[in-house]
Amino acid sequence: MSSQHFLTFFFFLLLSCNTITSSTSSSQNDDTFDFVRPIDRKLLGLNKMEKLSHLKFYWHDIMTGKNPTSFAVVPSPLKLNSTFSFGLVTMMDDPLTLGPELSSKLVGKCQGLYASTSQDSFSFLMAMNLALFEGEYNGSSITIMGRNPVFDKVREMPVVGGSGLFRFARGYAQLTTYSYDPKNAIAVVEYNVYVSH
Repeated sequence: MSSQHFLTFFFFLLLSCNTITSSTSSSQNDDTFDFVRPIDRKLLGLNKMEKLSHLKFYWHDIMTGKNPTSFAVVPSPLKLNSTFSFGLVTMMDDPLTLGPELSSKLVGKCQGLYASTSQDSFSFLMAMNLALFEGEYNGSSITIMGRNPVFDKVREMPVVGGSGLFRFARGYAQLTTYSYDPKNAIAVVEYNVYVSH
């Protein structure tokens, strides 16, 4: 191949690569624009002042009887260390009531799971939606995910989001055990949830 032919071929190759790179870059920019784009906050109702709400109710976790509200779906795989049930995963559909009695007014359900995540203490990872039924909050939910060291007097977990009237929610929940019946595996926990929304 003569040097002139080589230079022509080399120039053509450079031009082709540059065209491919430009079109790929342009395509990526178009894809990015289609995937993520800014929007006006007012379209989502975010132009108003945020509200801070305090919700208080009682969570009932019932693992026994004819209609348990929670049950283990994954048993602890460690037979040698069963003291803290490390690895246990439990699903729940627990009632949320206005007062500590199960017969008190039902205001929502706590739906999600908790898993034993510590080998040396009773500590759970909890991921749950507080699905509310009451008044203007009917159909709205608050999502909580965090660590729950169950024998601490007061535990705190973050609010990570919500739906309905609680869209873009953030805040925290404080949990205090009201009563625990180890024989029947029934726990009643007071929830105080502080939400900015």
